[in-house]
Amino acid sequence: LGTGGWHFVHWNLARDSWSEPGPGTVMKLRYTSLQVDTGAAEEDGGVSVVGVGLGGRPVVACTLHSQVGCVAAAFDRCAPRRRLVYVMTDSAALPLALSDLVFDLRQRELLAATVTCGQAFGGDHEAVSVPSALLVATTVARADAIVVGPGPGVVGTGSEYGFGGVEVAAVVDVAAHLGGRPIVAVRYSDADARDRHRGVSHHTTTTLALAACRPLVVVPRGRGGRDGLGEVVEVDLPDDLDFGPTTSMGRAPAEDPGFFAYAAAAGVLAAQMVVR
Repeated sequence: LGTGGWHFVHWNLARDSWSEPGPGTVMKLRYTSLQVDTGAAEEDGGVSVVGVGLGGRPVVACTLHSQVGCVAAAFDRCAPRRRLVYVMTDSAALPLALSDLVFDLRQRELLAATVTCGQAFGGDHEAVSVPSALLVATTVARADAIVVGPGPGVVGTGSEYGFGGVEVAAVVDVAAHLGGRPIVAVRYSDADARDRHRGVSHHTTTTLALAACRPLVVVPRGRGGRDGLGEVVEVDLPDDLDFGPTTSMGRAPAEDPGFFAYAAAAGVLAAQMVVR
């Protein structure tokens, strides 16, 4: 494992030999029996150099994986042919290949590229941290806009801070520090049976309270339920948004229209920023 100790080997019994060098020296799933040399874009140099920043690019921060699909659909509808890059964090599922949503978004050409950061792996580009991943998305994947969020399977406990989406506070702060324009995808539901997620979820209001910067908070024009959001930006949603097979908690757009509308609003605002 690199520093001594026990060695665990997984062996595919269909093979009697295997030898293939990894692409670099950075390991992911470190110190587990499945650790693998994924390499990282930072090893190529030129990513985290002084003076490199996000150049005012919009960075949409999501608390749920399904919000990424809503953001991507709205962004593509309002800014066709512009490059939206997905940065997947390691606060939920780690292999990108587990996401049927990302597969669909790539098939529909709604995502230009993917970057997996931290212990997450399997993106078009690998990165060591969220700040580096944002720079990789900008300098290597040539993003016009970036959407950041967990993979499938985010965890929540009902406690004030015990949920994976709390990382949104750090994402918007680092995006602002690197010269991006952070946007929060509001988690909202018309159908969730849990009080803490009905209307504007406490996940959104809690992360906004934790963030040091003041990210842009966007809502669909004419919608209510803005408690705890502070000053908001209103946008008009296109009438013909196609969310494809995207669902949230098993619910389709017709079953929870507020969820899809609020998340899509973040994609609309990001698109407006890049086409101005």
